[in-house]
Amino acid sequence: MIIKVCGMREAENIREVEQCSMLNDQCSIDWMGFIFWPKSSRFVSQVPAYLPEHCKRVGVFVDASIGDIMSAVDSFALNYIQLHGQESPSYIIQSKPHLPADVKIIKAFNIATTDDLAQTKPYEGLADIFLFDTKGKCVGGNGEKFDWTVLDAYTGNTPFLLSGGIGPDDAERVRNFQHDKCIGIDLNSRFESAPALKDAEKLKAFLQNVKM
Repeated sequence: MIIKVCGMREAENIREVEQCSMLNDQCSIDWMGFIFWPKSSRFVSQVPAYLPEHCKRVGVFVDASIGDIMSAVDSFALNYIQLHGQESPSYIIQSKPHLPADVKIIKAFNIATTDDLAQTKPYEGLADIFLFDTKGKCVGGNGEKFDWTVLDAYTGNTPFLLSGGIGPDDAERVRNFQHDKCIGIDLNSRFESAPALKDAEKLKAFLQNVKM
């Protein structure tokens, strides 16, 4: 199971959280996310003094220009770009030639009912991974859950990450969730002491419980 911690920004906190990824082979943080949406309280305006060396780097964008994405890919040596806005399939088609061949695309969708899953179909074969988040007032980082049983109706071929208000008390819920296309989870606001500052002790405890 891939564990992604999103909304990172401060160098020392990045280093501290990265240490969680080296607890043992069965308990690790695999990806870290950096948010490049200026309206976010976790917005990264400059390259931190330290970037993770043992985790894949994910850049989160909301209806950004291809030029802005390319600049961030270069500056942060991103492994993935996560599109969390209204980016169309044609936008992805236009973006791909500008991206390094090894940079993968994650497309996020806000889910409340089974009807919302229909929006994924035009992106099959374009995005490498989907991310299913809660429908909320903000673009991600709402700390609100959605009914995961809705995803029983997902029959697409694209693997997905599970997001939406996953917190320290949800380890058992995560362990019990089963879908053959679910490859991991995305953690953010419910592990924070302040926006963009993750509580490493909460993360460690959660990781030990979720990967029992």
